[in-house]
Amino acid sequence: MHKAGFVNIVGNPNVGKSTLMNALVGERISIATFKAQTTRHRIMGIYNTDEMQIVFSDTPGVLKPNYKLQESMLNFSTSALSDADVLLYVTDVIETPDKNNEFIEKVGRMTVPILLLINKIDLTDQEKLVKLVEEWKTLLPTAEIIPISAVSKFNVDYIMKRVKELLPESPPYFGKDQWTDKPARFFVNEIIREKILLYYDKEIPYSVEVVVEQFKEEAKKILIHAVIYVERDSQKGIIIGKQGKALKKVATEARRELERFFGKTIFLETYVKVDKDWRSSDKELRSFGYQLD
Repeated sequence: MHKAGFVNIVGNPNVGKSTLMNALVGERISIATFKAQTTRHRIMGIYNTDEMQIVFSDTPGVLKPNYKLQESMLNFSTSALSDADVLLYVTDVIETPDKNNEFIEKVGRMTVPILLLINKIDLTDQEKLVKLVEEWKTLLPTAEIIPISAVSKFNVDYIMKRVKELLPESPPYFGKDQWTDKPARFFVNEIIREKILLYYDKEIPYSVEVVVEQFKEEAKKILIHAVIYVERDSQKGIIIGKQGKALKKVATEARRELERFFGKTIFLETYVKVDKDWRSSDKELRSFGYQLD
């Protein structure tokens, strides 16, 4: 008997979905930073054993879209409701249960098992947690509620145990040696974007998209040319920084991370180009791999 299925992780921005995904899959697949809206795509992490395959999906945080890019991000999150065998709805002790009623209603209509995970329990006390559990029970009566801490991995083993029990019988969907559905260059984009999220303030990170124009892998090294797209000339100046220092710092940090990720020597060249208002352009968003329909 072989089990396989899609276990999709959804929830509002910044509740710890990516941290949880990495704890479950054991690979650093989703970039986890302290800024909201870090994940822009639906990223799969595949957990394989001889008798099972769990396809975890990390999705962008659910939000009310202000521009086309965010509409695409919401499409990725909503599509995760339609093909889940098990749904992990992640919330935390900080946000209120009524934060996104429309999405919660969609979750409530689902017929698959739902595990409602209340994350960051180290930031609250027992009394408040009990009250929160009661509120969620009223909103999603069919869900199994599990308090967790993704950072300290509290109850992560229990989530895995429940997921394994709830998975349907099925042959594997992917090859057993595969641990993600994304190509190598996707992770180059994400790692460079993560460094930009960490080093620049305010609107800059959200105006940035990274495209790998060359990815040449050899036995012991990888040569990468990456273009960082921004929406304004002024943003280009900020990304590059005085005497190119800011860009150099990002490239150095990204190269170190990429060497850890791929286990090879990395030669990374980065360029900055302006692509005006790409976040609102159907054509540009499609070319960057976003889902608009």
